[in-house]
Amino acid sequence: MAGVPKLSRRARWAVPVGALALAGAVLAGSLISVAQASPGLPPRTPAQLLAQVADSVTPPLTGTVVETTSLGLPSLPGTADPTSIASLLTGSHTIRVWYTGPRHFRLAVPESLSETDVIADGTTAWLWESTTNSVTEYTLPAHRQAPMTAPTSAPLTPQQAAQQVLAAVGKTTTVRVDSNVTVAGRPAYQLVLAPKDSRSLVGQVQIAIDARNGVPLRLQVYARDASSHENLGSQQASGSSQQGDTSTIGSGWLTVLDLPSAGLTAPSSSGSAPGYGGSGDSAAVLNALLGSARSVSGAWGSGRLLQTSLVSVLITDGGRVFVGAVQPGVLYAAASQAATGSPAQAP
Repeated sequence: MAGVPKLSRRARWAVPVGALALAGAVLAGSLISVAQASPGLPPRTPAQLLAQVADSVTPPLTGTVVETTSLGLPSLPGTADPTSIASLLTGSHTIRVWYTGPRHFRLAVPESLSETDVIADGTTAWLWESTTNSVTEYTLPAHRQAPMTAPTSAPLTPQQAAQQVLAAVGKTTTVRVDSNVTVAGRPAYQLVLAPKDSRSLVGQVQIAIDARNGVPLRLQVYARDASSHENLGSQQASGSSQQGDTSTIGSGWLTVLDLPSAGLTAPSSSGSAPGYGGSGDSAAVLNALLGSARSVSGAWGSGRLLQTSLVSVLITDGGRVFVGAVQPGVLYAAASQAATGSPAQAP
């Protein structure tokens, strides 16, 4: 048996209502439903919707989540394997959900000739994989009561907390309530967040919020000026931080990840793309991505740039990798800052 990490209370609602696809350091997900007429609901402000989400409790439910990732990447090898990195970077995945609580649920990932299930029942969880006809048992960590500490200030109500969030993001983000929608047969409000800075490749984030219980039902992120809706779920970071060999430069919508580049080899004298020295499917995917990148150079140095409608990746000849949902100029500024240690102004 093995131990598994404990989900925070804030993250628990994501288990039954969201699906995550890893795309470098970017997350993508959306719950797809049949389009229906806009339901009539009482008016709500953005602050009221955020307060409702903060105060919501996920009810028992069953349903189907469809996660779709469309990053505009080149054709990748190995997409037939649903567990491969290539599959996670492109295409759709379906997850069936049965949920009664954060410690009592079942998640099933069906494929054409296989299925993978995760079942939690209080103190134990099981992972079943039909391809190997095997079950792995995990012991869930015991629930621990948070220690009581004296408050340093008056406690915030959900409404006050929502107002603080809106005040904090107001300088960088336009927040509004859009037309009501129906998701999975449930009437929902639609909260829209849009970056003000045109250097962000994200056009807008749409969050459908259940009108009755305040649980987010759908997350959709669209590329700026996209001719068709391309989905990209992104997590915003603020300031600079570091974990292991990975660090961030910038803040908010313009955050850039400075990633470890172990295994990358420098370009050859003929000008061909750098390669990845590893083996297996991951190496094949990385080499396919690197091969589609174009040569770029500037005051920051030289390297190769992979750009899609939603993600930009810069691999410098010095072996550093910069990733962000930003215009290339923001990556170049990050590369200059990483090289000199002083901030550089992105164009």
